[in-house]
Amino acid sequence: MRQIAISMLSADFLHLEKDVRFVNAEADIFHLDIMDGVFVPNISYGFPVVEAIASISEKPLDAHLMIVSPEKYVERFAGAGVGMLSFHLNATEDPASVADLIHRHGMKAGIAINPDIPVESLYPYLDCCEYMLIMSVFAGFGGQKFIENTYSRVSALKSEITRRGLSCLIEVDGGVSGKNASALAEAGADILVSGSAVLKAPDPSEAIRLMR
Repeated sequence: MRQIAISMLSADFLHLEKDVRFVNAEADIFHLDIMDGVFVPNISYGFPVVEAIASISEKPLDAHLMIVSPEKYVERFAGAGVGMLSFHLNATEDPASVADLIHRHGMKAGIAINPDIPVESLYPYLDCCEYMLIMSVFAGFGGQKFIENTYSRVSALKSEITRRGLSCLIEVDGGVSGKNASALAEAGADILVSGSAVLKAPDPSEAIRLMR
């Protein structure tokens, strides 16, 4: 069954508790976009916000690191209450060792790729991660449209996971909504990340229902 992760970057930060309690009640995962202004051109939020969400969260925290040298911050994200930690394939020289470090700090590990990176580049790491994050827009840029070849990328990755008998999940992030959720799930996506399509919707609960 598909899981719905809500990107808290779209939350109302003046009333953050309201949106945290909504995710607790309606969704499956908190998705936290961590941007450093170096790996991507934007800066999002850091540990104080992560810790605040963690203090009342009843669902897992999934932090997506869009930062350079992610290995430097693994221990701190574990201490902040994060249970799932993903980093970009091209943000480190040794992805397997970063995944191992994440595991040693008690978290699930994921590797993310942007739309211009071949999905096959993830294949060597499928047996050392619990999930892979396929970006369906380019990380760090707002207002982008969903990239249509995401379906074929997800399908190819799912085929490889199945062929090797692995349990690695596929997460998709960027422009995900009720309009494409079923097609993404049919292609093989397990976790669907959505932000504004849910939190900015006239009826957020209905938006999640449509995605399910």
